[in-house]
Amino acid sequence: MYKIACPDFYRDYSHMYPFNVRVYGILLEDNSVLLTDEYFHETFITKFPGGGLQFGEGTVDCVRREFLEELNLEVEVVNHFYTTDFFQPSAFDKENQIISIYYLVKAAGEMNFKTTNKKFDFTELKNNVQTFRWVELKDLTEDEMTFPIDKKVAGMLKKL
Repeated sequence: MYKIACPDFYRDYSHMYPFNVRVYGILLEDNSVLLTDEYFHETFITKFPGGGLQFGEGTVDCVRREFLEELNLEVEVVNHFYTTDFFQPSAFDKENQIISIYYLVKAAGEMNFKTTNKKFDFTELKNNVQTFRWVELKDLTEDEMTFPIDKKVAGMLKKL
């Protein structure tokens, strides 16, 4: 339980549901967007590259870190694209509320990561495995994505 220096009625946060802040990068190249396919908690997932905000980290630093960790790619944030504006419980813990922040990013260096053309093209099916693939914006659909917030962002990208 966290305590802060403020009036007593704000001191106890144990009654509050926790928030899970996620930060994602939308990397566009030649009219295509980069997606990641993952196997996590026995679930097949398609989403944008990114992940969880760590305590003490800013959202821009988070998206940069995630691209370095997942793709060994330095990125520059071009612009904020979208922040969740509706209630979304976590798919993995219904007592957590997901807040997702999406940035348009561009590669700050050469893109040397491996991609595939096939969805869920894993060499071995194990927890936390992931692959990356480019999807042409004209072919991107909301159904391509797993989670509701990503579906909304995919629909927004189609309107660009």
